Amino acid sequence: MIPKCAVMRVARPTDRLDNITTMYVAGLGFEVLGSFKDHDGFDGAILGHPKHLYHLEFTHHSGTTVGSAPTKDNLLVFYISNHCQWTASCEAMEIAGFERIQSYNPYWDSVGKTYQDLDGYRVVL
Repeated sequence: MIPKCAVMRVARPTDRLDNITTMYVAGLGFEVLGSFKDHDGFDGAILGHPKHLYHLEFTHHSGTTVGSAPTKDNLLVFYISNHCQWTASCEAMEIAGFERIQSYNPYWDSVGKTYQDLDGYRVVL
């Protein structure tokens, strides 16, 4: 069994490391917790909140093109129960450059809003 204190990190490649990092910091209020350059040909940024047990890691492999999200149903979902906080979070996503889109799965549009980043990956609030 994985201990409750384990940190979960979702890692994903991108061709736009700097832009994606800026977008997620501004849109979700994350901090850059760490970064690396030319680690065996990879550059990366680790984003999150210092006291939360989840992080996002975006990487770029020099000389490689990864393209866009493989499907329209690649999602990060954040449940925000406080309506004022949810509204403010939605506004921050749009200001950060996330595109508000219709969700592939209509359920998400009935309970929240779906946003797409520059790589075609989606975030539901």
